[in-house]
Amino acid sequence: MALSGRFPPLKWVSLLVWLLLWAGEIDAARVRVDLRSLLTDPARGWSVNTTVSFPGSPEFVESTERWTIFRPPTYRASIRPGTEADIVKVIKLVTSHNIPFLVRGAGHSYTTTIGDLRDGLNVDLSQLKSVEVDKTAQTVTIGPGVTMADIFDPLYNAGFELQTGSCSCPSLIGVTLGGGVGRLQGHHGLVIDALVSARMITAQGKLIEVSRDSNPDLFWGIRGAGVNFGVVTSATYKVQPLTDGGDVLNVEFIFPPNMSSAYFRAVESYNDNLPSRLASVTFIGYDAPTGETRVSAGWTYFGPREEGIEALAPIFDVGVPAASLSMIPWNKLQASVGGGIDRLICQGNTVRDLYSLNLKNYSASTYEETFAKLEKFYADHPGGRNSVVSIEFFPNQAMAAVPLDETAYPWRDSTAYVNPTFIWAEGDNATKQAAGKLGRELREDFAATSGYDAPTVLINYARGDERLEQIYGRDKLPRLANLKKTWDPKNFFSYNNRLPTRYP
Repeated sequence: MALSGRFPPLKWVSLLVWLLLWAGEIDAARVRVDLRSLLTDPARGWSVNTTVSFPGSPEFVESTERWTIFRPPTYRASIRPGTEADIVKVIKLVTSHNIPFLVRGAGHSYTTTIGDLRDGLNVDLSQLKSVEVDKTAQTVTIGPGVTMADIFDPLYNAGFELQTGSCSCPSLIGVTLGGGVGRLQGHHGLVIDALVSARMITAQGKLIEVSRDSNPDLFWGIRGAGVNFGVVTSATYKVQPLTDGGDVLNVEFIFPPNMSSAYFRAVESYNDNLPSRLASVTFIGYDAPTGETRVSAGWTYFGPREEGIEALAPIFDVGVPAASLSMIPWNKLQASVGGGIDRLICQGNTVRDLYSLNLKNYSASTYEETFAKLEKFYADHPGGRNSVVSIEFFPNQAMAAVPLDETAYPWRDSTAYVNPTFIWAEGDNATKQAAGKLGRELREDFAATSGYDAPTVLINYARGDERLEQIYGRDKLPRLANLKKTWDPKNFFSYNNRLPTRYP
């Protein structure tokens, strides 16, 4: 279509709006309404456990707390539903009034795209924390406010385990909807591979069942891109008997600067042969007591102690004695690894800016370059010394055994995930600028030796500045776009790495 001639300004505006509507790319109009009056109207009929809060109140602060406050969303109100029926009411209310909103399970999402939400409504599901273990069916059914920490004891006490992520504080359902990588993915697969069914509220305000037998296309889509289609109010997972009775070998190492290269070469030796039950989370960070950059590595083996020690031979051969070696019950593993670093990692209301990437190749030279660049960053910017680069070395045997077309998740060949995480105090703009520059540089460095032809990242780790193909996979996008057009054509669920309604 060719356009020519001169148009008065108002006609240009009208033409532009028409073109956007014609192309199907304009969002539902967001109308500013009086949220206080709307939410507190007795006609709403909220349950006694549902609470509404507004800026300036302690309840609002608690309800909107986030893991990172880097480029956060802003809200004019928050609602904390006490029942599933009230969540349905909320979704019908916000969609009928075109109110921009975000759903919060545990406030752990860190993509910068959520910062596009301004003056919206926070829908906080954190009080819906039911956990029901069915020993006969070998399943667990959870509510949307359940974190990974909430399931460890109930499952362990019933004799079961479930693959989870690598820290305890995110919402389990939130982790699931993005795929769910973790230490057990080589043994049990991704978290989505354990998902049996979900109850979901659609953009139309309908409560539906999603499983292989009910809405199977949507079940395919929520396993890897689920935040785009609705609100999951409960999820049922297949659980597994405790591996080796539930005892996990945990070995912690601390490598001084002069031994870091030897450690990285040992890790590189696991290329293409990382045992299915062996996993590590390795940190490159600043050690305040010594004033040095160092490597700390926690290795876990889900099996007998002797087997684990044998599997760790390349690491022991570096020649640095283990800082600790112990058998830990599965339900206590997350809180114990790294000397209890999980508690520090889960601290909220902190500025964090992440530049994550998938890897399927281990590159000692890249890790060495990263170490050197971090050393310089710490020396030049003391305000950034809480920043770290974590590398999750997770095997992929069970996850890769699932056919790629089974779910929307596209990156089943990954065997590691790198997370450069930059932390600074609010107002320290010099460190902020330096962190952004180094973060982008490190992401490019890791991409060059990642084993992929182009950068890739799972949605839960995406920063938000990546191309859609790098998050969802080019081959998955046509089907995902069709699902988006079917289930959320007006883009109500639009602030977490939003899918298009057509592709290409």
